[in-house]
Amino acid sequence: MKGQEIKEKPKGKQKVELVTNLLLCAIIASIGIFALSPETSTVTTDGEEGNVYRSASATSDGVSLMFNVYWGTEEVYEILSILERYDAKATFFIGGAWADDNVQCLKDIYWKGHEIGNHGYFHKAHEKLNVEQNRKEISDCNRFIELAIGEKPTLFAPPSGAYNDSTLTACKLLQMKTILWSRDTIDWRDKNAALIYTRATKNIKGGEFVLMHPMEATVDALEDIIKYYLSQSLRLVTVSENLQEKG
Repeated sequence: MKGQEIKEKPKGKQKVELVTNLLLCAIIASIGIFALSPETSTVTTDGEEGNVYRSASATSDGVSLMFNVYWGTEEVYEILSILERYDAKATFFIGGAWADDNVQCLKDIYWKGHEIGNHGYFHKAHEKLNVEQNRKEISDCNRFIELAIGEKPTLFAPPSGAYNDSTLTACKLLQMKTILWSRDTIDWRDKNAALIYTRATKNIKGGEFVLMHPMEATVDALEDIIKYYLSQSLRLVTVSENLQEKG
C-alpha cells in the first residue's frame, strides 16, 4: 500500500498508544451492541437552519477541499502526498466504520495537519432519524475519533448531504456545525479526471467548499486542481479556517 513511509509517531503519543487501542476496542464493541438494539428518542426539541454551512464568506481567499472517507485507504495516502507537496490543507470527514479498520490512516491524516470532521458512524440516512438516533450516530463517531487522535470533531457532514430538523438539533446539542458544499465533483459516480477537474475549478471563487472522495480519478485530477487554485491566488485551507472569515 502506498504511503507506508509514514511510520514515525510524534513524541508524546507513543506512551498512550496501548491504552488508546484498548479503549478503541471497547468502543467498537459497545457500538456493535447498540447497533443491534432499538433506538428510542429522549429529546424532542426542534432543529434550526442557522447552523448549516455550504460555504464561507465570499471575501475569503481560501478554498476548502473536503474528502468524505468511507473507503479508499490507498487513495487517501496518495491524496496526502499530493497535498503535502503543495503545503495544502484539507478537511477529511471520517466515517467511523472505515476508521475501525484504518486507525493508523486516520492518525496519519491528522498528524499531517489536516482537519478531521465527522461523517457518521454507519453512513445512515440522517433525514430519517430522530434526534436521539442522530445524536448517537454522530457522537459514536466522535468518541472513536477523539480516542484515536486526542481531539473531538466540531464539524459534521451528513452522508449524501441529507438531514432534517432532528439532525440539526443533535448537532446543536453536540456543539457541532453541519457542513454541506458549494460544489460537488460527483467523483464517486463519474470517475472521470477531466470532469472532476472542470467541476472543481470552473468559476471557482474564494470561500467555496469542494466535495470529493478518495477515488482513483480524483487522485489523477487533484494536482492540476491545486495548481489552478494557486494560479488564481487562492489558498487551500480547512473548512474551519475558511469559516473564520464568515461574518
